[in-house]
Amino acid sequence: MAWLYLFAAGIFEMTGVTMINKFHHDKSLAALLLVGGGFSLSFIFLAFAMETLPMGTAYAVWTGIGAAGGAVLGMIWYNESKDIRRIFCIVLIIVGAAGLKIVS
Repeated sequence: MAWLYLFAAGIFEMTGVTMINKFHHDKSLAALLLVGGGFSLSFIFLAFAMETLPMGTAYAVWTGIGAAGGAVLGMIWYNESKDIRRIFCIVLIIVGAAGLKIVS
């Protein structure tokens, strides 16, 4: 169950990051509320996951999901660079997070 909590924390982290960008462009109240809600739920689910998982593993996977997911969402929704080197680095983040899951 801890890994599901951690995955949910990562998804809400991606939501918060994406809504920061949306708020930066739109200055809408809805985006601001989603920033707060996304990050709040992210921290709550991270705390649940850390009841079972080691802190280092949970934090690394959580930030990996947020970083890789935020970069991918930026490429999809905000037309950010899709350079092969950038994609390769995103793959490295995912492989590192998966490796931590395998060894813990």
